[in-house]
Amino acid sequence: MPDIAVYPGSFDPITNGHLDLLQRALKIFDHIIVAVAWNPTKQCLFTIEERMEMIRVSLQDHPQVSIDTFTGLLVDYAREKKARAILRGLRAVTDFEYEFQLAMMNRRLEPEIETVFLMTGLRWVFLSSSILKEAAVHGGNIEGMVPEIVYHKLREKFGLNKG
Repeated sequence: MPDIAVYPGSFDPITNGHLDLLQRALKIFDHIIVAVAWNPTKQCLFTIEERMEMIRVSLQDHPQVSIDTFTGLLVDYAREKKARAILRGLRAVTDFEYEFQLAMMNRRLEPEIETVFLMTGLRWVFLSSSILKEAAVHGGNIEGMVPEIVYHKLREKFGLNKG
């Protein structure tokens, strides 16, 4: 049975930090499911379909990665997919407390599924989707921080491709 991990998130949008973590995790797991969280109460810039398409294009050279959506409890989704781990990235100490609480709750709900933390690559330690969107909306140069499709979609979304 393959070692499967679920990499959950809103991915609004996916960044090169996410991709770096995913590529390193592929050295540990046979298959990774990028699970885009669907939360109707959360305001996202991109629709779930747009996010999934950007992820799909960004990972087209990685057949050992699949893309899916989920709603509800992450551990229920991971159990359904026969995953043995939940993959999470840590950028800084500020991420740790929240992620630790989530991991402990997930362990309490489903002791057979481990949470595996990978440190964000030093090159991307400052990067988050929120910070990236803030820079993009004000016309900041985000080239090289996101996959090419995301770069173009952000420029299009904020009307930066005109003249």
